[in-house]
Order: sequence, then structure tokens, then C-alpha cells
Amino acid sequence: MTIREQVHAMKLLSPVMAATDTETKNAALLKAADALEARRDEIFAANSKDMEAAGKSGIKEAVIKRLKFDDGKLLACTEGLRQLASLPDPVGRITLKREMDQDLVLSRITVPIGVIGVIFEARPDAMVQISGLCIKSGNCAILKGGRESQETCRVLFSVIREAAENAGLPAGALMQVSLHEEIDEILKLDEDVDLLIPRGSNAFVRYIMDHTRIPVMGHAEGICHIYVDASADQEMAVRVILDAKTTYPAACNAVETVLVSRTIAGEFLPRLAKALADAQVAVRGDKEVAGIIAVEGETLSDSDYHTEYGDLTLALKLVDGVDEAIRHINAYGSRHTDAIIAGEREPVEKFFALVDSAGVYHNCSTRFADGFRYGFGAEVGISTGKLHARGPVGLDGLTTYRYLIEGAGQCVGEYTEGRRSFHFRDL
Repeated sequence: MTIREQVHAMKLLSPVMAATDTETKNAALLKAADALEARRDEIFAANSKDMEAAGKSGIKEAVIKRLKFDDGKLLACTEGLRQLASLPDPVGRITLKREMDQDLVLSRITVPIGVIGVIFEARPDAMVQISGLCIKSGNCAILKGGRESQETCRVLFSVIREAAENAGLPAGALMQVSLHEEIDEILKLDEDVDLLIPRGSNAFVRYIMDHTRIPVMGHAEGICHIYVDASADQEMAVRVILDAKTTYPAACNAVETVLVSRTIAGEFLPRLAKALADAQVAVRGDKEVAGIIAVEGETLSDSDYHTEYGDLTLALKLVDGVDEAIRHINAYGSRHTDAIIAGEREPVEKFFALVDSAGVYHNCSTRFADGFRYGFGAEVGISTGKLHARGPVGLDGLTTYRYLIEGAGQCVGEYTEGRRSFHFRDL
């Protein structure tokens, strides 16, 4: 079968997948978690091949870190699958029940989206997270990992599909593609694919958005900020900034720019600079910052604050206060995740009200922007758009809804002619 034929067959299968009962879906998740642990040696061997090939090809260090699949990532994946199995089923929830007239009842019920294509670069753990979320939410999934992770993803997908089908999920509900030309073909299938979720670089996501008529959910950039207010606990601020930059600098929720109140800049910047230097973080800044601490490379201009570094590099900028910080974030950010460190409540309330991002935090790291950390079990990605789903997209973001009406022979003409009338009553 061609890719087009396979995807069309999946579309026809999607109502069957949507109707799969909760017990079967949970069994599939638990079997997949057990199978991943049982086949760990096979998975790690495949990942070693990918890592070796990546090392020879000169791939960036940030990508290498995403590519590595070790005991820690395996544990996170299996815990995520088991957490998903313990969560309520997002399908079949009644979110509205209204009596329109006697024996005429309207309900709104959550349903899977249908066929979702998820295309991701480098991270093999995304294969597990996305498969699990699609299984629990009753969606059929087309999965495409980056060529740099092809060996690892091939084994992971094989393990998950086998476990899912052994648990009773319909065969063909999960599909893996590996070739670039297959993706180009899928981008044309707007009649059969309901949603695309790309995860990767800005250029990669933009390419997907520009070459399809299928709705796309995701984010092109992760330019996250932390604003350090004059009222901040400075020790806390340093600790939070280090966590947000160094725990996983390649992640989209890592901080890229720190804004500091001018009131405390003379005291705080040297303190922060020392901590960053000890953590081997390169500091960049404009002329004003460079007048207080040493910065690497050329001083930054305003346009440079649009940069997502994705490594151990951090941009600094001084602002008069929370109002200027908000203006900068809304102008230069990517609507992903932004945080304020402050001891007083007034600037926090203003920051929460006016920063236009999917995640807005107080006194904590931007790295909390993650579906697993939100208790979603995992995420298919982080959406910076405002329609349907926003922020880490978990189970709820993979459902939509439809309306059901139970009647007793009523006809619209009876109402338009005035023989009957609505008496809306929420049940």
C-alpha cells in the first residue's frame, strides 16, 4: 500500500479506535511500559548506533543531548505511560447537558480528534510519550522521528505497537514513517489527517506550517524569559535562573533572556555572573550590561533579543521595572513560558495579567513547562497558539467534542411555526 492508501485506511479505522474502551487503552499502556523495560538492552543498543552515527556526522551538541536515550529517559517514559493509565479517560466526558424542550435533550461530549500526525526531531523519548497520549485519548497516530534517531525510534515503535495490539487495540491505529518524502506526501493529505503536531527547530516547524493545509499545533520558538524584580530574593533568583538555563539548555522551556531591574543591577549582576561562570554559561548583553559585568562576543542590539540559543548561552538586559519587562517579553518573546522573581505581590499581579504567554510563573523555573510535570502523563508538544490547546498539550488537548440530541420525533417546523417553543434548562 502507498502512504496515501495507508493513511486513508487509518482514517476509516479512526472511529473504531475512538470507540475503544478505557480498560483496553489502559492495558495497552501498561503492557507497553512493561515491554520497554523488558527490551531495554535492545533499545539501548539501537540508541548507541544512533549516537555513534550522530557523533561522526558533526550534529550539534544540543541535538546529541536530545538524542541520548538512557536509563533516566527510559524510567521517565515508563513512569509516564503508567501515569497515563492512572488518569481519567478524556473521551466520553459530558461537558454540557441541556433540555431544549420536553423529551429533547442536547449533550456535548468529548471525542478524539481522529488521525494525528506527529513529526519530531532527535528525541526518541517523544516516540513513547506521543504514542501513549494518542492511545489514551483514542486517536490514531502517524509518527515520524528524525533520521538521527531512526534506529532507536524503530525499536521503540515496534515495542509499543506490539504491546498495544496484544492488549486489543485495533491493528493499524499506530503507524511509523521514516522517509522525508513520506512526510511530504502526508502534508498533502488534508482530507484524511486531522491535525499535525511538529516538534523541533524553528526552521523545521515553520517548514511544516508553510507546506500543508492540515491544521498545525505547536510552537516555532521557545524564547523564555525570567524577570528579576527589585523586590526579589536574590539568592532564589540565582538558583532559579541556573536551573532554568543549565538543567537542559536545549529544551524549549529553558530560559534564554534574563531581565533585571536597574534598581538592583549593580548588586545582582556580578552575583549572577559569577554563578553563571561557575556553571560554564556564556553571558551576553547590551552596552548597559557590559558596563557592569564582562560579556562574551559583541554587545547585543535590540534585534538580538529574538534569539533562541538552545545551549549554555544566556542574554541579559536591564529594565526600569515590571512594566518595561512586560513590554520586552511581549515584543521579543515567543508566547511560550515566562517567569517573574519577586517578593512583592503588586508586580506579580501585573506580570500575570499582562504577559501574553502560554505559561506565566512566579518564583520558579521556566523548566516546569512540561506535560509530565503538570501531571498530564506526558505531552505531545507545547502550543503557543491560542486556539483549541495552549501550553503543554496532554490528553485534553487531543480531544475535541461533538453534540448529541436525543428526541422523540420533534421537527423544527413545529418551533418555527410557533406550535412548540424551547424552554432551555441545564440538567
